[in-house]
Amino acid sequence: MKTNLILAFLIVFSNALFGQIKPDQSKDYNNLEEALKNPEMIYRLDLSNQRVKLDTINWTKFTNLTYLNLKNDHLKEIPIGITTLKSLKTIDLSGNDFNILPSDFSNLTALEEVFLNDEKKMNLPKTLNILAKLPNLKSLHLENDHLKSLPSELLRFKNLEKLYLGNNELKQIPVLKTLDHLKYLDLKNNNIETDIRDMKNLNFGLKINF
Repeated sequence: MKTNLILAFLIVFSNALFGQIKPDQSKDYNNLEEALKNPEMIYRLDLSNQRVKLDTINWTKFTNLTYLNLKNDHLKEIPIGITTLKSLKTIDLSGNDFNILPSDFSNLTALEEVFLNDEKKMNLPKTLNILAKLPNLKSLHLENDHLKSLPSELLRFKNLEKLYLGNNELKQIPVLKTLDHLKYLDLKNNNIETDIRDMKNLNFGLKINF
């Protein structure tokens, strides 16, 4: 009995000593310097509303990063190093000053959700062309982007399930029948006449939120 207790203690002690205890995958780190101490242990990194230098970071060390928030960071360009984040599933680039995403953005093959809200300078057609190459992208946020219509490039998305277009300037419900996997369309706070009762003629089987 004593032997078993001693063995159990040694296992717990060795795990703690050598860092084998799994980190909290739900914790958001918002201090870059702290995150850089053990980047392989970081799963969620929130650098929103900060002015941080991202070009000098070796992003390849963040091997387990699944969530990255760079909202309102006044980025004029998206650092190319971000495209090496092979585990990344969600990225928030809202409220920045870039014109287009880097062409290598399509290397983020695990990416499932992208936030591009509150963009003033973004070239949407070119950006959509790049995003359409992401094989696992399921959710796209284009809210408060002053959109009066949707570029045809959006119809190239193959696996998109949720599209958020709230707080824009759309006057008509966009026809998105070619987006075979689309299940949810958010159109709240647009200039659309909502007295249309039968949505099936436009987007059969699609849940639309006004």
